[in-house]
Amino acid sequence: MFGFIRRKNSKEDPEHRYYLLPGMGRSNRRQRQRIQLWSIIAGILGSALIAAALWLLNR
Repeated sequence: MFGFIRRKNSKEDPEHRYYLLPGMGRSNRRQRQRIQLWSIIAGILGSALIAAALWLLNR
């Protein structure tokens, strides 16, 4: 496809190369998911506080 021949058993196949770089491990992925969850929670709480403040000011 696209002008080149792909060999299935070639060691030079880029799809079968896998290098684990720093920050790509399972523990780092769990930590990033935890940070994302807490960021979403903090965003919801912060927006609720701002909404409550605006509601109280305009009441």
